[in-house]
Amino acid sequence: MEIKGKIIHVLPLQEGVSRAGNPWKKQEYVLETEEQYPRKVCFNLFGDKVDQYPVAIGDDVTVSFDLESREFNGRWYTDVRAWKIEKSAPAAQGVPDMPPMPNDIPPFPPAPSASDMPASSTDDLPF
Repeated sequence: MEIKGKIIHVLPLQEGVSRAGNPWKKQEYVLETEEQYPRKVCFNLFGDKVDQYPVAIGDDVTVSFDLESREFNGRWYTDVRAWKIEKSAPAAQGVPDMPPMPNDIPPFPPAPSASDMPASSTDDLPF
């Protein structure tokens, strides 16, 4: 599954050692979708993926993830575990480029100014 949005929170890194003596780490992030009704989704990276996909607050990302639920003492817990994060390219802002003008159209001639008019001309307008 995939979801797109902006990172709005980076939670503290969690680290530890498993019962087998292996070190582990988990990083959680909160993403907000950019829809008419934005949703907030907390997802996590586990193990080596924490260093493989560094993201920061404000990054626009596409997160590929798996949903996983597990039961513990009669309660169910669901993880949104990311396995790939792609940062979106920043959108170009500003005015879009104008299409090129054909070279065969001559430019408009400059409008005559008052100093270009003969001094002896009379105004023949009716108003």
